[in-house]
Amino acid sequence: MRKHIFWLLAILVVAAFALSACGQTQATEETVAGFQIPAPEEGKYNVAFVYVGPHDDGGWSQSHDVGRMYVEENVADVHTAYVENVPEGADAEQVIRSLARKGFDVIFTTSFGFMDASEIVAEEFPDVDIIHVSGYKANGENFGNLMGAMEDMKYLAGMLAGSRAKMDGNPKLGYMATFPIPEETRLGNAFALGVQKTCPECTIDVRFINTWHDPILEQEGAESLFSAGAQVVMTGADTPAPAMVAPEGKWGITYDYSGNCTVDACLTSMYWNWGVEYARIVEASREGIWKGGWEYFDADSGGLGLYGFMEGEELMPGVAELPEEDLAMVREILDQMLAGEFDRFDVFKGPITDNQGNLILADGVSLEQLDLDGFAQFGSECTTCMYWWNENITAELPSLD
Repeated sequence: MRKHIFWLLAILVVAAFALSACGQTQATEETVAGFQIPAPEEGKYNVAFVYVGPHDDGGWSQSHDVGRMYVEENVADVHTAYVENVPEGADAEQVIRSLARKGFDVIFTTSFGFMDASEIVAEEFPDVDIIHVSGYKANGENFGNLMGAMEDMKYLAGMLAGSRAKMDGNPKLGYMATFPIPEETRLGNAFALGVQKTCPECTIDVRFINTWHDPILEQEGAESLFSAGAQVVMTGADTPAPAMVAPEGKWGITYDYSGNCTVDACLTSMYWNWGVEYARIVEASREGIWKGGWEYFDADSGGLGLYGFMEGEELMPGVAELPEEDLAMVREILDQMLAGEFDRFDVFKGPITDNQGNLILADGVSLEQLDLDGFAQFGSECTTCMYWWNENITAELPSLD
């Protein structure tokens, strides 16, 4: 009897150790490259998001997280989760692969540098739909690209910035850019074209900070532009730094998130409403009809906003006192955009001359989508491409070496 009890106890001890080992293995599998990988929910259609910054950064990543919550609240039987602060590169690939392996049905990867990692994982997991935001690759099946024509809103913001600078008697403006990629030159040029509409004599300086989210570098970059004489600084990065550090009597324009234009020095914010696009894609994915291609939405989708000018919003103090004729022009073009009568190809319609004196586009001629997206130096088949600065930008083109 004692022998039987001894062996029973031994078996129980071995079993306990085995269960403990399994628990430890499972816990280890939950953490990949230092990131906690969330679990899908059984019985739900599971959607994951990968963010390059914190979900509450007040900018790009927060706008995506608002979109994530929109999906969870407006699409039936959907569970969403996210992984934040994921560096572009090898870590991103491990995180995306882990989400696919865990059983997420759709994965949105929301930074330009996640593009190659998304492509690799999509090939490994053909039953998972992976949508990459802001790049240029797709496979026509389960890997697609999504971006919106933020150049629409940057163009309108340029009109406001030019009007403000002219009213203040200082024709110098600044653009704080992130990386030397087509997206950043495209948005800078759209802003510059808008500035020309209200302040033909205005010029624009540029600072590249080579980061999407770094509150310290963003503040230093904005301060550098203000110190160099800029009256208004517009940003392509995540935080509302230009408005937060604007000296008295000067102005900042924030980006990405509708809730970040909170101080009087902020003129406006050009922001994203990702939720409407995300919900559409998730529903199509669940129905099995989504195919990974190149999706690029304009203002008439409801996916873009200009703070102070959308329904229910009030103009910021620095905009409310601008000349009525300038405000009327912004409102008129915005109404045309929202009605689908003015789009990104109208923003980039000639005549356009670069800051080297070259005619980029003849009168009435528009850029094509490949031109908006590409640098020939990156292998694009674009014709005109986006490697140029508008004539009112005083900076040199960034090096692509």
